Amino acid sequence: MSDALYESSIQSLPLLGKGKVRDNYAVGDDKLLIVTTDRLSAFDVILGEPIPAKGRVLNQMANFWFKKLAHIVPNHETDVTAESVVAPNEVEQVKGRAVVVKRLKPILVEAVVRGYLAGSGWKDYQATGKVCGIA
Repeated sequence: MSDALYESSIQSLPLLGKGKVRDNYAVGDDKLLIVTTDRLSAFDVILGEPIPAKGRVLNQMANFWFKKLAHIVPNHETDVTAESVVAPNEVEQVKGRAVVVKRLKPILVEAVVRGYLAGSGWKDYQATGKVCGIA
């Protein structure tokens, strides 16, 4: 198994932004390369020690569900491979952990489902007696 990927360094494509776990690059005007790193985020904080292969597992789980549910909910998947859009010396960074998707306008919704209060929800409740502004 190769070393963990804490931060991608794709030079052949313009970097659009880095999230807690994913790095986004432009592939022309109509597509994105999303690289899922091995960074670990907990309680809205990026921790310093990555987990080897975490990005590959997250990427493959997401792709499984996008494919499984595509007949119900259209999504941003394409048939373009991540390996085909980067320079040859960058292929190892994207292998199994990146996806090329259509560049679409996002629907800005976040949903957190909890069986119990933990993390930031618990912190909010302790401080305000509310969760997401709801008492």
